[in-house]
Amino acid sequence: MGTLRQVSSLVFAALSGVVLPAHAFAQAKPRDLSRWESLARDLFKELIEINTTESVGSTAKAAHAMASRLKAAGFPDSDVVVLENTPRKGNLIVRLHGRSTPKKPILLLSHLDVVEAKAEDWTLPPFQFIEKDDTFFGRGVADDKDDGAINLALLMRLRAEGFVPDRDIVVALTTDEEGGPDNGVEWILKNRPELFNVEYVLNEGGGGRIREGRKLSHDVQASEKKVQNFQLEVTNPGGHSSVPVKDNAITHLSGALVKIGTFDFPVHLNDVTRTYFQRSAPITGGTMGPAMAAIAVNPNDVSAAAILSGDPRYNSQLRTTCVATMLEGGHARNALPQRARATVNCRILPDESPVDVQRTLEQVIGDPKVAVTPIGEARNSPPSPLTPDLMGQIERITSQMWAGLPVIPTMSTGATDGVYLRNAGIPTYGVAGQFYGDTGAHGMNERIPVQSFYDALEFMYRLVKSLTRAGVS
Repeated sequence: MGTLRQVSSLVFAALSGVVLPAHAFAQAKPRDLSRWESLARDLFKELIEINTTESVGSTAKAAHAMASRLKAAGFPDSDVVVLENTPRKGNLIVRLHGRSTPKKPILLLSHLDVVEAKAEDWTLPPFQFIEKDDTFFGRGVADDKDDGAINLALLMRLRAEGFVPDRDIVVALTTDEEGGPDNGVEWILKNRPELFNVEYVLNEGGGGRIREGRKLSHDVQASEKKVQNFQLEVTNPGGHSSVPVKDNAITHLSGALVKIGTFDFPVHLNDVTRTYFQRSAPITGGTMGPAMAAIAVNPNDVSAAAILSGDPRYNSQLRTTCVATMLEGGHARNALPQRARATVNCRILPDESPVDVQRTLEQVIGDPKVAVTPIGEARNSPPSPLTPDLMGQIERITSQMWAGLPVIPTMSTGATDGVYLRNAGIPTYGVAGQFYGDTGAHGMNERIPVQSFYDALEFMYRLVKSLTRAGVS
């Protein structure tokens, strides 16, 4: 996801810095699996071992491979659609028909593409599916081919069991979520909108919080921040470096970046983040728990805000954030710079305006020499309503599998394909039943716990069946 699961540069100590021979990666004999666990694992393995990176991979190949598996499982050709929006870019949409009712379908969404992975940067081969030490390894095991395998396996299971839902269930595996130029969800909404004529979407972005091996909460993503980049630029006539002047492009730009780096946007909670802090308070120890409770009651509590701001994760839930991410300037070592530029990446709260953020940056910088210009246009991403029917079912299934575990709505500080769907008026929720902990997503030796994958498979099967059973809202 660009996703959005917990990302860390940590790797297992036993693997860190060690280049192992190929024979060291022999598959451990898996435990006895149920028919559906075995199917999900097989689909997962096949997906991981198809390179779907932007540089040399093919999501079209992966989409066609999964289409073949669905047809072999008995799905008619008319219900399995592969759409190639550009060469090497493919999207798979499959439908399980339900009863003829007024209810719109639900959509289970995941993406086929993965971020780049250079074999020389890993101690494991990134495009080989490895099961070792009760862990699955491979590029995409956490972001986001696990969801694809789970969603396809549960749909095949429902069909094999003869389950007839009270509405259609649609599963989509799409391309270019990770920032490629040919986003599949956006393309389908523009070119085949009837395929996404659904009531709501279950997407990536949610999951379980774990601390020191203990499950804390099951989080449901109901909102995400908007992404807006700004270019800061200073131009100058320049001159010879042997006769410097105070009016220096790099100096002006540096001053602006220092001011942005020390500035905090005001605390601004919405329904999702207020509920997040309110429900997280009882399960969070130390000084953070009371600070969460206090900020949920009074967002203007300066002391609580200061405590929470000390943790980057909580700070990003409290407010819009802007940070410098790229820098360039000057054209020669012995010349005064004629130009200096920086990129500032802002993650804007759903109910705040990029125009207002730009105005704030200009006021904070306070230097007319520094031009602030938006790069592209932020996409709106209104929070999805926390409906009692849906949240109640998520809470019920969570309680069945992990008694006493609270369900907590959350706002992603990154971005998923939910931004396109919410902007199109389709409520989207990140929910997965995945208690993975540190996955190294987007990094080296990406990994997830084996048992947690199978638990997530069972959770999603129960949830989807419950949501589409006749008489259940």
